[in-house]
Amino acid sequence: MKKTPYIAASITIIFWSSAFPAVKYCLDYYSPEAIMLLRFLVASAVLLGYCAAKRISPPRKRDLPLFAAAGFVGLFLYMWAFNTGTGMVPSGVSGFIIASAPVFSLIFSIVFLKERAGFFTWLGVIISFTGIAVVASTQITELQLNAGVWLLLGAAVCTSAFNIIQKRILTIYTAIQSIAWSVAFAALFMCVFMPKLIRELPAAPIAATGVIVYLGIFPAALAYFLWGYALSKAEKTIQVTSFLYLSPFLASVMAFLWLGEEMPILGLLGGVIIIAGMIITSHKHEKKLNSVKTDK
Repeated sequence: MKKTPYIAASITIIFWSSAFPAVKYCLDYYSPEAIMLLRFLVASAVLLGYCAAKRISPPRKRDLPLFAAAGFVGLFLYMWAFNTGTGMVPSGVSGFIIASAPVFSLIFSIVFLKERAGFFTWLGVIISFTGIAVVASTQITELQLNAGVWLLLGAAVCTSAFNIIQKRILTIYTAIQSIAWSVAFAALFMCVFMPKLIRELPAAPIAATGVIVYLGIFPAALAYFLWGYALSKAEKTIQVTSFLYLSPFLASVMAFLWLGEEMPILGLLGGVIIIAGMIITSHKHEKKLNSVKTDK
């Protein structure tokens, strides 16, 4: 078995996990909107620079609406909800809620892509939603649910929609074309927040700005590139996507070491329930799809 796809997936998960405490840290000095704009200006520069260096052709005009939709829903709306929501809850809680995105992706695939699902697939979905409810319960104060939880659930739905749009794009374009131009459109939409970035940048410490640049280069540009490589080279997709289960746990550890954040025990339990449901869903759903392909 080739190890390079799994090494790439491992590095990707480390980068993505670090984004949770990194964004939390930067929110002390920047608004959510300024963070997302600077991050994606950096990411788009890196990705489009790579495409230019490798002479990778841009998308055809008729396909630009697909890239615009991916950039707006899956990155612009996602990053705003993610950044804003992360500032309201512990990084570990944020990590577990975002980790539920594959469950929403599965539901979208069943509804819009007409993929088949069996009993165990739906059982896993129910278990994961139970876990989400447990995690959310740790963020209830004065009988009101923290707004950050709703924002993060919205972010999970947005990234799920992004996955569905990307499936369509990837039938026509390569992984690097798909992510580079989606990120470029997202950065274009985010320029509406340029006045905030211009106002906040001079007053922010160099360390915070450096962390945002790191977010643009590593958890954004490089991580997406490595993830695409891992998916394309792995023997089975599930062997790569299973690495996603580690992300919220790593995010919790990083947040504790960096920011001193402690994960509520009940939140950790809910996170484990979410992951358990996702494992049941992903494994059973993949077996179901494989059996359908065999029948055909």
